[in-house]
Amino acid sequence: MDNSITPKKADNEMKSLTALGLMSGTSMDAIDLALIKSNGTDDITFGPSGSVAYSMAERSLLEAAMEKARACDGAVPLTGIFAEASGLVTQKHAFAVKAFIKEHGLSAQDIDVLGFHGQTILHRPEAGYTCQIGDGRALARLTSIDVIGDFRSADMQAGGQGAPLVPLYHQALSAKLSGENNIAILNLGGVGNVTSIIDSQLLAFDTGPGNALIDDWMMLKTGHPLDAQGETARAGVVNDALLSVWMNHPYFDKSAPKSLDRQGFATSGLEGLSLEDGAATLTAFTVNSILKAETLLATPPATWIICGGARHNEFMMNYLSRALTGKVVTAEAAGWPGDELEAQAFAWLAIRSRYGLPLTLPETTGCHQPTCGGVFYAS
Repeated sequence: MDNSITPKKADNEMKSLTALGLMSGTSMDAIDLALIKSNGTDDITFGPSGSVAYSMAERSLLEAAMEKARACDGAVPLTGIFAEASGLVTQKHAFAVKAFIKEHGLSAQDIDVLGFHGQTILHRPEAGYTCQIGDGRALARLTSIDVIGDFRSADMQAGGQGAPLVPLYHQALSAKLSGENNIAILNLGGVGNVTSIIDSQLLAFDTGPGNALIDDWMMLKTGHPLDAQGETARAGVVNDALLSVWMNHPYFDKSAPKSLDRQGFATSGLEGLSLEDGAATLTAFTVNSILKAETLLATPPATWIICGGARHNEFMMNYLSRALTGKVVTAEAAGWPGDELEAQAFAWLAIRSRYGLPLTLPETTGCHQPTCGGVFYAS
């Protein structure tokens, strides 16, 4: 059966595999690719990485599918616009893999497995449901490389949130940081998530909005989905009354672990603000949600390592440095490649899946027990 997971082997039989991780995040701007070699532990060798951008038309299709998915009562049917968007995701990933292989002088035989996350269009953990579009079986056929996909379902079947999935990779990377025993890794993509590591003890959860709301606002007002360096927000004034209303959202008072959908926050009142004031208020919303998340941790982190696109936003980074208790540094300062960290994580998780190792823990997603996951598609 092509959906079986290889049982865990003895440690001395767990040879290193070469895996290519593929990540299309909630920002929906591009597919990130990263090659690693690992046996699924903290023995990790970084390889080359790359990115293939979605066109504006492709992004519009994904956004339309995401918006329509919100209206679904129950599971998303893979028909109509959803089938069209799933086909786009699959074909675009196949193109990205082939381009990556050609660029780096590789062949399909040089890669043992693809870690294929797909594109999340709906995440309803309170209903035990998540939907990532993209056809792993077709991707394996198109690339002639074995694929691990559907990383979230097994965790949700085990009572977990299905997210975040990157914390165990964060822990593996952190094992090589000397003198750090109280850190938080904060990933700020479309949605924010944090991994707290205190003396090897994990706690992980989604913090709230990351870049998604800011990007959506900039797209609406300027036609470009980015506030480069936070310059627009820097020129604006935070609407404190509006921010206070948004921060009263019940999600922020939930205990961790917890996760949320990209569209989980309504920003009513935003339409009355100027471009600059809207950007400033949305940036403050992201930062204040992180400050709220800090109160859920047992101890304020001594160091915050920032990953994801927001670390390029100078205004937000300065804001975080002033607001958070600990030192704030970028992934690069920790010796990690910040732009491809999530893609690397899905390469690493694919290797763990092949060896039957846990991808999630009760402390990272709320699952009942350490849980393996992923579906294997043979090429």
